[in-house]
Amino acid sequence: MKPSAVNSFQARAETFRALHQRSGIFVAPNPWDAGSARVLETLGFKALATTSAGLAFALGKPDGHAAVGREETLQNTRQIINATSLPVAADLENGFGDEPSACAETILLAAKNGLAGGSIEDATGKPGDPIYPFELALERVKAAVAAARSLPHPFMLTARAENLIYGRPDLKDTIKRLEAFADAGADVLFAPGLKTPEEITAVVKAVAPRPVNVIMGLSGSNFTLQQLEDLGVKRVSIGSSLVRAAYGAIFRAAEEILHKGTFTYADAAKPYGDMNQLFGKY
Repeated sequence: MKPSAVNSFQARAETFRALHQRSGIFVAPNPWDAGSARVLETLGFKALATTSAGLAFALGKPDGHAAVGREETLQNTRQIINATSLPVAADLENGFGDEPSACAETILLAAKNGLAGGSIEDATGKPGDPIYPFELALERVKAAVAAARSLPHPFMLTARAENLIYGRPDLKDTIKRLEAFADAGADVLFAPGLKTPEEITAVVKAVAPRPVNVIMGLSGSNFTLQQLEDLGVKRVSIGSSLVRAAYGAIFRAAEEILHKGTFTYADAAKPYGDMNQLFGKY
């Protein structure tokens, strides 16, 4: 890797850390490829985060552990990093392995690729046993933190507690895990599936002063950015909602052609010249 590239990645990492330290909330939307990343940068977002589901869908695969491997994931992050000047964090799923050492190795590889941050979750990927036991989950986060702290530049590690989206609506255990992850040194805490102001407030207070990420773009998520900021949320991600919105447009357009024999969908499409000009700037 050229020194100029290393310096660029370090600058992005420092920018990403600063976004979490300054006042106010920010959105890190989730591109699934280089093109969507470029669009989001052009629109004015300050940081990006990858989406495992978005990548899987773009590859014609279902979302889930082992559907997309670590090297394929990191290759996707490299393409996104190279397409923009923004800091990029990655959805690193469960660290691509059960053992704490796998989490540590994944963090080091992610940083080597130029990522400014990444997340490790406590979901196993096993339908019959979806969540790691508390002690193992904590050891995995500790290993990831140690790897991140060994780096010569910032790496914002997000620790995720997945109970609420895996059929375990146990907020008490979720908060217990997030508190332990925060005490272990995780930079950002994230529990996808929080649905009420009371749940969000409880998480924010439990891990304060560590920043909390909340996901929006899910069905039933009706909070505004202002409401989330008032609840103490620092960062907002939107998961696979953009790629699903894009595929929704494809479905509607194709169904119009098949069922109506018309092509009015093209009236709402981004003009070819605009797209060509956008991708010609870099």
